Amino acid sequence: MKILVYGAGAIGGYLGAILSEAGEDVTLVARGAMYEAMAARGVILESPKRANLNPIKVRVVKPGEEKPPYDLIYVTLKSHQLPQAAAHVKRLGGKDAVFVFPQNGIPWWQFDGIESKYKGTPLKTLDPEGVLARTFAAREIIGGVAFKPTDLLAPAHIKLADGAADSLAIGEIDNRISDRLQAIAKISSNAGWTGNAVADIRKAKWTKLLSNAVWNTLGVVAQATPKEAAGFPQTAALATAMIKEVVALAQASGTTLQIDVAKMVSDTAQRVNLPTSTLQDLRAGRSLELDALINVLIEISALTGTAAPNLSVVAACANFVNQCVVAQGYAVKPVKVGA
Repeated sequence: MKILVYGAGAIGGYLGAILSEAGEDVTLVARGAMYEAMAARGVILESPKRANLNPIKVRVVKPGEEKPPYDLIYVTLKSHQLPQAAAHVKRLGGKDAVFVFPQNGIPWWQFDGIESKYKGTPLKTLDPEGVLARTFAAREIIGGVAFKPTDLLAPAHIKLADGAADSLAIGEIDNRISDRLQAIAKISSNAGWTGNAVADIRKAKWTKLLSNAVWNTLGVVAQATPKEAAGFPQTAALATAMIKEVVALAQASGTTLQIDVAKMVSDTAQRVNLPTSTLQDLRAGRSLELDALINVLIEISALTGTAAPNLSVVAACANFVNQCVVAQGYAVKPVKVGA
């Protein structure tokens, strides 16, 4: 099977590296400093479970240098990058190609594939021109959720926080446990990242969104890691209110989440102190992935008539920060006074 990992950042770089190490026929697509580092020395994975920092050699190409067709394509771009890349990515697949989308947040196909009060309703926040819906047929899509905290220390040097819950959850958008789903799950499991074929991929996505919608956006506003924000009483209280709103929006959309909110916040205050991917992007001056993490929740709030006042305020603040990054070229980095 020919495998492509399109968008080799922290998660894509990690996945491509372990698949390469496991002997899979895999190609990574990267650009800029990531491509240069991967091509020159490979990918360094730093984690408690890895005994050394020897680079893992990978086959890496720049966009446009791929050699299609590929059978399995992991599209590991950020969600807001998908519409622009969709046509090119689609051309890389063979006749029966499968595309795995493990982006954070709500997917553009949220109301497709299953019976729902809102079946067929497009989410304009995620796919404003309908590009994704027109490009990828439902039968080609596998939804995914990456449960694996990562920190990109330097180009192609990835720090991992190993945990018992680490997994790559994948699911058909119609919730079938298909043969291909189980086969794809086995590929990542064999490489050392537990593949979990789930019967409700939306529930897996909403479950992770409980963290992403809260800690990623609060991190942008407060310049804080999840551990730091959860450890401060006032932001912990705000996070608690935001989580409850996400649970209500999930319920209104057809997904019931059973969650002990107080425990979730207290557990976050004890976790490994790593910045979220959104905070890493802010510090690097990159456009922030807010549409799938929180802006779409404001759209769902209006669609379902479910109040989300705390999410709305934090979204407004985070979007203003993003506007400064995009329009004015800002990068926000911590500077120690007197250093």
